Amino acid sequence: MNAPWTPHLMTQRDAIQAYVCDDWTAEAIRPIIVEHGWSPDKVLKGGLRGAIQALSVSASPQILLVDLSDTPDPTSEINNLAEVCEPGTIVIAVGQVNDVRLYRMLMASGLHDYLLKPINADMLRDAIGQARTILHAPRAMDTAPEKAPCNVAVVGVRGGVGTSTVATSLGWLMAERLDRTTAILDLDVHFGTAALALDLEPGRGLVDAIDNPGRIDGLFLERAMVKATPKLAILSAEAPISAPIVHDGLAFAQLQDEMRINFETTIVDLPRNLLIQQPILVTSAQTLVLVTELTLAAARDTIRILSWLKTHAPQTSVLTVANRVLPTGQSEIAQSDFEGSIERPLDFLVPYDPKLVVQAAKVGKPIAELGRTSRTIAPLVELSQRICASSEGPDPLASNRRGLLDRFDLKALLAKRTRAN
Repeated sequence: MNAPWTPHLMTQRDAIQAYVCDDWTAEAIRPIIVEHGWSPDKVLKGGLRGAIQALSVSASPQILLVDLSDTPDPTSEINNLAEVCEPGTIVIAVGQVNDVRLYRMLMASGLHDYLLKPINADMLRDAIGQARTILHAPRAMDTAPEKAPCNVAVVGVRGGVGTSTVATSLGWLMAERLDRTTAILDLDVHFGTAALALDLEPGRGLVDAIDNPGRIDGLFLERAMVKATPKLAILSAEAPISAPIVHDGLAFAQLQDEMRINFETTIVDLPRNLLIQQPILVTSAQTLVLVTELTLAAARDTIRILSWLKTHAPQTSVLTVANRVLPTGQSEIAQSDFEGSIERPLDFLVPYDPKLVVQAAKVGKPIAELGRTSRTIAPLVELSQRICASSEGPDPLASNRRGLLDRFDLKALLAKRTRAN
């Protein structure tokens, strides 16, 4: 409950709420709340259970007073309260049990203070005053240089090119190497693999967001996202394939907006069909990482998607990444032919390391974490650094990129492949 402080959420909450068990306690609390300029209507009946029920569907206040008098097992119920309280909420409890062991257990659970009933007005004033001091005290993060927000969409030109592998590796690198709070949003609701790559259960958060877009806020994200590391969290789904999900893209756009408020880096693993159906999902991204491979089909689809992006998202910086690149001479299409076909150089080439990929899948870790000495990782590290640098200003290489061809010369490549065979 006294979890890491999130200042942008604090301004959206009530200053105080109190859930009491009896009228006498309510009458004792109301005058002190009024002294601080707050409404006496914030004193409600219901005690601890009432607080848990109410806060499970609404934002928690900055300061929460809760009465434990009707709770037979306060320590376990307090843990239930912690599940529904937003980070940064300061909880003051009141109760009838005068037991030092109970006091210590409650303090260990994250409570700010525990006051005995009948309530002493001066002690309650002191407790509320201390809570307000904590809320308004300067934090180290307040004076630290603010990092520029970084919003990335990762799109594969075809299935199986390793889009989720690139997205999860970027997420891990942003969080662990570049020390940025990072969110991964996997929008393949039925077949997404981002959570699988991190050895996590996807949960129902993404499906719930689609069903109820109006619920999406900072509190929803706090409960729905699954943490991979202290700075890396993921929101994904594994919806039953027998249950088609119908949506208009509103929930996805709202999720992106809310993540940008709550995280320094947002990485969206965006299926290519959604790219076409919901252009808003990519037009709001600063950088789009287009993952491809050196094959004829991938070259064709790279041209088509680049052309679409030029029309529908001209403001988005596009970086092309050739993934699973085989040694020279073993790829279906040579790098020079591929680049000539799309009329621009590939920005990054990620060598294929089958042993690393297999090992990462076995242990449920991103390849960026597992293969620190592999040649596969260096381009991904450079890509993450490039994305962060471009979020702080214009891409210095953008002016050197060539335009796209109006059409893709498949015949020339097919003829070249036929001669090679």
